[in-house]
Amino acid sequence: MGRQLHFVGYCTIGPSWHNNGSWRHDESDGTDFLSPGRYENIARILEAGKFDGLFFVDVQTLYDTYGGVIDPCIRYGGHMCMLDPMQMLTAMARVTDRIGLSATMSTSLYHPFHIARAFASLDHISGGRAAWNIVTSATDREAQNYGMDRLLDKAQRYDHADEVVEACTALWSSWGPDALVLDRQAGVFGDPSKVRYANYAGKYVRTRGPLMTPHSPQGSPVLMQAGSSDRGRQFAARWAEIVFTLQNNRADMQAFYRDVKDRVSNAGRDPSHCAILPATDIVIGETESIARERADYIDSLANAELGLSEMSNHIGIDLSGFPMDQPLSEMEITQGARGVFDIIMSGGKGKTLRDAGHQYATTQMSPQLIGTPMMIADHIHELFEAEACDGFVICPSITPGSFYQFVKSVVPELQRRGIYRRDYTGRTFRENLRS
Repeated sequence: MGRQLHFVGYCTIGPSWHNNGSWRHDESDGTDFLSPGRYENIARILEAGKFDGLFFVDVQTLYDTYGGVIDPCIRYGGHMCMLDPMQMLTAMARVTDRIGLSATMSTSLYHPFHIARAFASLDHISGGRAAWNIVTSATDREAQNYGMDRLLDKAQRYDHADEVVEACTALWSSWGPDALVLDRQAGVFGDPSKVRYANYAGKYVRTRGPLMTPHSPQGSPVLMQAGSSDRGRQFAARWAEIVFTLQNNRADMQAFYRDVKDRVSNAGRDPSHCAILPATDIVIGETESIARERADYIDSLANAELGLSEMSNHIGIDLSGFPMDQPLSEMEITQGARGVFDIIMSGGKGKTLRDAGHQYATTQMSPQLIGTPMMIADHIHELFEAEACDGFVICPSITPGSFYQFVKSVVPELQRRGIYRRDYTGRTFRENLRS
């Protein structure tokens, strides 16, 4: 068996996903965003499609960067994260057996002891399917919700994140795999010699340990990451087993793929143990014209003002004071996610703020893959064979229908071509990711 595709489902606990108006669609389950049943159903669909995993994005603030108010966010809905992903994943773990389960948790906002314990617990609850999507956070508004005035400078955030992951690794290693004896007759519960203190002390974080949670099935969660900047790629090279990325054409995807794989190799790791998964929004139709008509209708539900509000929060700068027809190339960005802004600017120097707002409202800058199941399978196959990716983060235009259509119509064609698994071969997320 040759190289195999990997898929991860993009999820958020809110009314919509990339298209901020998708909750308005008659076929959407977006108004059930507070119900565990919604996410349990999605997990079952993706596991039926043999997805490697799914992950929840998370943002620790209501969007109010745009104009300093939360009005667009509350009035129009959109990409809000309403409940704690870790708790939702435990519900999803109970109705699935193989699919990996990942939550976003910020190194800037959470202490490594909390992170280590939370993901070790999820790994036990899920039988070895936990993953951590590592972010450093992008705006001071998130920090202020946690009692801090501001985030560390951008140059320091990844240095701090390196220490957080080092500390978590020390904590996950504080219990040996055979520390639990559980000998009822002898009355011996555990072997103290197999449990040790972490005693991690860095420039930014300290933790004593040991962790209270015993060694989990995977030992540590699968690590995801989405940094696009040079420092973010350096972080990925050291830690990431999945890189979630955004590029809008094959050449850019190939360049990113080669760069990150080379960095992983130079860091002394096996490049095959770091899956590069660009995001793509999926719209499927029985014919190409039906698919495009469907995409146009879904896009018509999006709100451009909310798109600018969401984009403002993502890049960490208030865009409300800029003229709508100002070229993005003339805008100076001094805070936030520079790598994200570079992606927003792609597609031509003449792109205006109005253009970007509409694009962000419909896709959050992810490329849209629109067509018949065969067209979509052809596109995925071509990019995979061209070593532009190892698979994709599949983003639904509406839920649960987009996921269901992809699993029922595109997955079987990829399986027929021999580039996608027909069944899981491992018990844990990491085992399936490396198969």
